[in-house]
Amino acid sequence: MDIAFMGAVSQGVLWGIMVLGVFVTYKLLDIADLTVDGSFALGGCVCAVAILSGCDPIVAVLAATAAGALAGAVTGLLHTLFEIPAILAGILTQISLWSINLRIMGKSNTPLLTSPTVFSRASELTGLPQSSIAIIVGVVVAIIVVVVMYWFFGTEIGSALRATGSNEHMIRALGVSTAKTKVIALTLSNALVGLSGGLICQSQKYADIGMGTGAIVIGLAAIVIGEVLGRLTPGKLTGFKSRLISAVVGSVVYFLIRAIVLQMGMDANDMKLLSAIIVAIALCVPVVWEKYQQRSSYSKGGEANA
Repeated sequence: MDIAFMGAVSQGVLWGIMVLGVFVTYKLLDIADLTVDGSFALGGCVCAVAILSGCDPIVAVLAATAAGALAGAVTGLLHTLFEIPAILAGILTQISLWSINLRIMGKSNTPLLTSPTVFSRASELTGLPQSSIAIIVGVVVAIIVVVVMYWFFGTEIGSALRATGSNEHMIRALGVSTAKTKVIALTLSNALVGLSGGLICQSQKYADIGMGTGAIVIGLAAIVIGEVLGRLTPGKLTGFKSRLISAVVGSVVYFLIRAIVLQMGMDANDMKLLSAIIVAIALCVPVVWEKYQQRSSYSKGGEANA
Protein backbone atom coordinates (compact mmCIF):
# COMPACT_ATOMS: atom_id res chain seq x y z
CA MET A 1 0.00 0.00 0.00
CA ASP A 2 1.25 3.48 -0.86
CA ILE A 3 2.72 5.36 2.12
CA ALA A 4 0.31 8.25 1.61
CA PHE A 5 -2.71 5.96 1.75
CA MET A 6 -1.34 4.07 4.76
CA GLY A 7 -0.99 7.42 6.50
CA ALA A 8 -4.56 8.30 5.52
CA VAL A 9 -5.87 5.02 6.96
CA SER A 10 -3.96 5.46 10.24
CA GLN A 11 -5.11 9.07 10.56
CA GLY A 12 -8.66 8.02 9.71
CA VAL A 13 -8.75 5.35 12.41
CA LEU A 14 -7.22 7.61 15.08
CA TRP A 15 -9.53 10.48 14.16
CA GLY A 16 -12.36 7.93 14.13
CA ILE A 17 -12.18 7.85 17.93
CA MET A 18 -12.90 11.59 17.88
CA VAL A 19 -15.76 10.92 15.44
CA LEU A 20 -17.29 8.51 17.96
CA GLY A 21 -17.24 11.37 20.47
CA VAL A 22 -19.00 13.66 18.01
CA PHE A 23 -21.49 10.84 17.32
CA VAL A 24 -22.58 10.87 20.97
CA THR A 25 -23.60 14.54 20.93
CA TYR A 26 -24.64 14.97 17.30
CA LYS A 27 -26.62 11.78 16.71
CA LEU A 28 -27.79 10.94 20.23
CA LEU A 29 -28.41 14.43 21.66
CA ASP A 30 -28.87 16.30 18.36
CA ILE A 31 -26.22 18.85 19.43
CA ALA A 32 -23.33 20.00 17.24
CA ASP A 33 -20.93 20.49 20.15
CA LEU A 34 -18.31 23.06 19.15
CA THR A 35 -16.26 22.24 22.25
CA VAL A 36 -14.69 19.53 20.09
CA ASP A 37 -12.33 21.93 18.29
CA GLY A 38 -10.90 23.03 21.63
CA SER A 39 -10.94 19.74 23.52
CA PHE A 40 -9.16 17.92 20.67
CA ALA A 41 -6.28 20.40 20.87
CA LEU A 42 -6.47 20.25 24.67
CA GLY A 43 -5.91 16.50 24.56
CA GLY A 44 -2.90 16.95 22.29
CA CYS A 45 -1.40 19.76 24.38
CA VAL A 46 -1.83 17.91 27.69
CA CYS A 47 -0.39 14.73 26.19
CA ALA A 48 2.68 16.53 24.79
CA VAL A 49 3.43 18.40 28.02
CA ALA A 50 2.93 15.24 30.09
CA ILE A 51 5.40 13.27 27.94
CA LEU A 52 7.99 16.06 28.11
CA SER A 53 7.51 16.09 31.88
CA GLY A 54 8.58 12.46 32.03
CA CYS A 55 5.19 10.72 32.11
CA ASP A 56 4.69 7.35 30.46
CA PRO A 57 3.03 7.77 27.00
CA ILE A 58 0.02 5.70 28.11
CA VAL A 59 -0.41 7.84 31.22
CA ALA A 60 -0.15 10.91 28.98
CA VAL A 61 -3.00 9.59 26.82
CA LEU A 62 -5.11 8.98 29.93
CA ALA A 63 -4.37 12.55 31.08
CA ALA A 64 -5.48 13.82 27.66
CA THR A 65 -8.71 11.83 28.00
CA ALA A 66 -9.37 13.27 31.47
CA ALA A 67 -8.68 16.81 30.22
CA GLY A 68 -11.16 16.34 27.38
CA ALA A 69 -13.76 15.00 29.81
CA LEU A 70 -13.29 18.05 32.03
CA ALA A 71 -13.82 20.38 29.06
CA GLY A 72 -17.02 18.52 28.13
CA ALA A 73 -18.26 18.73 31.73
CA VAL A 74 -17.75 22.50 31.69
CA THR A 75 -19.84 22.80 28.52
CA GLY A 76 -22.49 20.54 30.04
CA LEU A 77 -22.71 22.61 33.23
CA LEU A 78 -22.90 25.88 31.27
CA HIS A 79 -25.75 24.40 29.25
CA THR A 80 -27.73 22.71 32.02
CA LEU A 81 -26.95 24.69 35.16
CA PHE A 82 -26.95 28.17 33.65
CA GLU A 83 -29.33 27.37 30.76
CA ILE A 84 -26.98 28.67 28.09
CA PRO A 85 -27.89 27.25 24.65
CA ALA A 86 -25.79 24.19 23.89
CA ILE A 87 -24.14 25.62 20.78
CA LEU A 88 -23.22 28.86 22.59
CA ALA A 89 -21.92 26.93 25.62
CA GLY A 90 -19.67 24.95 23.28
CA ILE A 91 -18.39 28.13 21.63
CA LEU A 92 -17.60 29.69 25.02
CA THR A 93 -15.64 26.62 26.14
CA GLN A 94 -13.87 26.38 22.80
CA ILE A 95 -12.75 30.03 22.91
CA SER A 96 -11.56 29.61 26.50
CA LEU A 97 -9.58 26.49 25.61
CA TRP A 98 -7.53 28.41 23.05
CA SER A 99 -5.97 30.48 25.84
CA ILE A 100 -5.84 27.52 28.23
CA ASN A 101 -3.96 25.42 25.66
CA LEU A 102 -1.44 28.22 25.19
CA ARG A 103 -1.00 28.39 28.96
CA ILE A 104 -0.47 24.63 29.17
CA MET A 105 2.22 24.52 26.48
CA GLY A 106 3.64 28.01 27.00
CA LYS A 107 3.94 28.32 23.22
CA SER A 108 1.95 27.55 20.10
CA ASN A 109 3.77 24.32 19.17
CA THR A 110 5.41 21.54 21.19
CA PRO A 111 7.52 18.95 19.29
CA LEU A 112 8.06 15.37 20.48
CA LEU A 113 10.71 14.39 17.94
CA THR A 114 12.98 12.52 20.37
CA SER A 115 10.41 11.61 23.02
CA PRO A 116 8.95 8.10 23.43
CA THR A 117 5.38 7.52 22.31
CA VAL A 118 2.92 4.65 22.35
CA PHE A 119 3.72 4.03 18.68
CA SER A 120 7.52 4.14 19.00
CA ARG A 121 7.44 1.73 21.94
CA ALA A 122 5.12 -0.67 20.12
CA SER A 123 7.37 -0.45 17.08
CA GLU A 124 10.41 -1.34 19.20
CA LEU A 125 8.62 -4.31 20.74
CA THR A 126 7.24 -5.74 17.47
CA GLY A 127 9.85 -4.60 14.96
CA LEU A 128 7.11 -3.28 12.69
CA PRO A 129 7.35 0.20 11.10
CA GLN A 130 5.49 2.98 12.92
CA SER A 131 3.19 3.50 9.91
CA SER A 132 1.83 -0.04 10.41
CA ILE A 133 1.83 0.29 14.20
CA ALA A 134 -0.30 3.45 13.98
CA ILE A 135 -2.99 1.51 12.09
CA ILE A 136 -2.83 -1.48 14.46
CA VAL A 137 -2.97 0.64 17.62
CA GLY A 138 -5.75 2.79 16.15
CA VAL A 139 -7.85 -0.25 15.20
CA VAL A 140 -7.35 -1.88 18.62
CA VAL A 141 -8.29 1.30 20.51
CA ALA A 142 -11.26 1.94 18.20
CA ILE A 143 -12.55 -1.62 18.74
CA ILE A 144 -12.24 -1.24 22.51
CA VAL A 145 -14.06 2.10 22.42
CA VAL A 146 -16.87 0.73 20.21
CA VAL A 147 -17.33 -2.31 22.48
CA VAL A 148 -17.38 -0.18 25.65
CA MET A 149 -19.79 2.32 24.07
CA TYR A 150 -22.10 -0.47 22.88
CA TRP A 151 -22.13 -1.92 26.39
CA PHE A 152 -22.58 1.46 28.10
CA PHE A 153 -25.49 2.57 25.94
CA GLY A 154 -27.21 -0.71 26.71
CA THR A 155 -27.16 0.01 30.44
CA GLU A 156 -29.93 1.87 32.25
CA ILE A 157 -28.10 5.22 32.29
CA GLY A 158 -26.96 4.75 28.69
CA SER A 159 -30.50 4.02 27.57
CA ALA A 160 -31.70 7.12 29.44
CA LEU A 161 -29.06 9.15 27.62
CA ARG A 162 -30.22 7.87 24.24
CA ALA A 163 -33.84 8.51 25.20
CA THR A 164 -32.95 12.10 26.16
CA GLY A 165 -31.99 12.81 22.57
CA SER A 166 -35.00 10.98 21.14
CA ASN A 167 -37.70 12.51 23.35
CA GLU A 168 -36.51 14.78 26.15
CA HIS A 169 -40.00 15.56 27.46
CA MET A 170 -40.97 11.89 27.70
CA ILE A 171 -37.82 10.83 29.58
CA ARG A 172 -38.21 13.78 31.95
CA ALA A 173 -41.80 12.71 32.63
CA LEU A 174 -40.45 9.31 33.66
CA GLY A 175 -38.40 10.96 36.39
CA VAL A 176 -35.01 11.02 34.68
CA SER A 177 -32.85 14.13 35.12
CA THR A 178 -32.09 15.23 31.56
CA ALA A 179 -29.57 17.73 32.94
CA LYS A 180 -27.46 14.86 34.32
CA THR A 181 -27.73 12.80 31.14
CA LYS A 182 -26.64 15.78 29.02
CA VAL A 183 -23.64 16.47 31.24
CA ILE A 184 -22.68 12.78 31.12
CA ALA A 185 -23.03 12.74 27.32
CA LEU A 186 -20.93 15.87 26.82
CA THR A 187 -18.30 14.60 29.26
CA LEU A 188 -18.10 11.21 27.54
CA SER A 189 -18.04 12.80 24.10
CA ASN A 190 -15.16 15.13 24.84
CA ALA A 191 -13.27 12.42 26.76
CA LEU A 192 -13.15 10.47 23.49
CA VAL A 193 -12.15 13.63 21.63
CA GLY A 194 -9.33 14.23 24.13
CA LEU A 195 -8.23 10.59 23.78
CA SER A 196 -8.08 11.00 20.00
CA GLY A 197 -6.18 14.27 20.34
CA GLY A 198 -3.60 12.60 22.57
CA LEU A 199 -3.10 9.71 20.14
CA ILE A 200 -2.86 12.04 17.14
CA CYS A 201 -0.31 14.13 19.03
CA GLN A 202 1.88 11.07 19.61
CA SER A 203 1.34 9.85 16.05
CA GLN A 204 2.42 13.11 14.40
CA LYS A 205 5.10 13.78 17.06
CA TYR A 206 3.95 17.27 18.00
CA ALA A 207 1.08 19.22 19.53
CA ASP A 208 -0.12 22.46 17.99
CA ILE A 209 -2.53 25.10 19.24
CA GLY A 210 -4.51 24.87 15.99
CA MET A 211 -4.58 21.08 15.63
CA GLY A 212 -8.26 20.95 16.55
CA THR A 213 -9.43 23.61 14.09
CA GLY A 214 -12.23 22.16 11.97
CA ALA A 215 -12.44 18.95 14.02
CA ILE A 216 -16.22 19.24 14.32
CA VAL A 217 -16.52 19.49 10.52
CA ILE A 218 -14.38 16.39 10.07
CA GLY A 219 -16.49 14.59 12.68
CA LEU A 220 -19.77 15.52 11.00
CA ALA A 221 -18.41 14.61 7.57
CA ALA A 222 -17.25 11.18 8.78
CA ILE A 223 -20.58 10.46 10.49
CA VAL A 224 -22.59 11.40 7.42
CA ILE A 225 -20.30 9.45 5.07
CA GLY A 226 -20.57 6.42 7.36
CA GLU A 227 -24.37 6.66 7.41
CA VAL A 228 -24.54 6.97 3.62
CA LEU A 229 -22.34 3.89 3.23
CA GLY A 230 -24.53 2.06 5.76
CA ARG A 231 -27.70 2.91 3.82
CA LEU A 232 -26.18 1.92 0.48
CA THR A 233 -25.06 -1.45 1.89
CA PRO A 234 -27.44 -4.25 0.75
CA GLY A 235 -28.26 -5.21 4.34
CA LYS A 236 -28.75 -1.54 5.38
CA LEU A 237 -26.58 -1.44 8.49
CA THR A 238 -28.78 0.68 10.76
CA GLY A 239 -28.33 -1.06 14.16
CA PHE A 240 -26.60 0.85 16.94
CA LYS A 241 -23.43 -1.25 16.78
CA SER A 242 -23.34 -0.84 13.01
CA ARG A 243 -23.74 2.93 13.34
CA LEU A 244 -20.75 3.09 15.69
CA ILE A 245 -18.61 1.07 13.31
CA SER A 246 -19.85 3.14 10.35
CA ALA A 247 -18.68 6.32 12.08
CA VAL A 248 -15.10 5.00 12.23
CA VAL A 249 -15.30 3.66 8.67
CA GLY A 250 -16.62 7.05 7.54
CA SER A 251 -13.57 8.71 9.11
CA VAL A 252 -11.20 6.39 7.22
CA VAL A 253 -13.07 7.04 3.94
CA TYR A 254 -12.95 10.79 4.57
CA PHE A 255 -9.16 10.77 5.01
CA LEU A 256 -8.73 8.49 2.00
CA ILE A 257 -10.71 10.99 -0.08
CA ARG A 258 -8.44 13.77 1.20
CA ALA A 259 -5.34 11.72 0.35
CA ILE A 260 -6.62 11.01 -3.17
CA VAL A 261 -7.43 14.67 -3.78
CA LEU A 262 -3.99 15.75 -2.50
CA GLN A 263 -2.35 13.14 -4.75
CA MET A 264 -4.23 14.72 -7.67
CA GLY A 265 -2.49 18.01 -6.93
CA MET A 266 -5.02 19.95 -4.89
CA ASP A 267 -3.61 22.77 -2.74
CA ALA A 268 -3.46 21.73 0.94
CA ASN A 269 -4.84 25.18 1.86
CA ASP A 270 -8.13 24.18 0.22
CA MET A 271 -8.70 21.26 2.60
CA LYS A 272 -11.29 23.16 4.67
CA LEU A 273 -13.24 23.94 1.50
CA LEU A 274 -13.03 20.28 0.51
CA SER A 275 -14.30 19.25 3.96
CA ALA A 276 -17.32 21.55 3.61
CA ILE A 277 -18.05 20.20 0.11
CA ILE A 278 -17.79 16.59 1.31
CA VAL A 279 -20.24 17.28 4.17
CA ALA A 280 -22.66 19.04 1.82
CA ILE A 281 -22.55 16.22 -0.74
CA ALA A 282 -22.88 13.53 1.94
CA LEU A 283 -25.93 15.32 3.37
CA CYS A 284 -27.50 15.80 -0.06
CA VAL A 285 -27.02 12.24 -1.34
CA PRO A 286 -29.51 10.56 1.08
CA VAL A 287 -32.16 13.21 0.35
CA VAL A 288 -31.75 12.95 -3.42
CA TRP A 289 -31.72 9.13 -3.24
CA GLU A 290 -34.90 9.07 -1.11
CA LYS A 291 -36.70 11.42 -3.51
CA TYR A 292 -35.58 9.27 -6.45
CA GLN A 293 -36.94 6.14 -4.79
CA GLN A 294 -40.25 7.87 -4.01
CA ARG A 295 -40.64 9.00 -7.61
CA SER A 296 -39.75 5.51 -8.84
CA SER A 297 -42.36 3.94 -6.55
CA TYR A 298 -44.99 6.46 -7.67
CA SER A 299 -44.28 5.82 -11.36
CA LYS A 300 -44.34 2.05 -10.85
CA GLY A 301 -47.62 2.35 -8.97
CA GLY A 302 -49.09 4.44 -11.78
CA GLU A 303 -47.98 1.92 -14.40
CA ALA A 304 -49.48 -0.95 -12.37
CA ASN A 305 -52.81 0.85 -12.02
CA ALA A 306 -52.84 1.67 -15.71
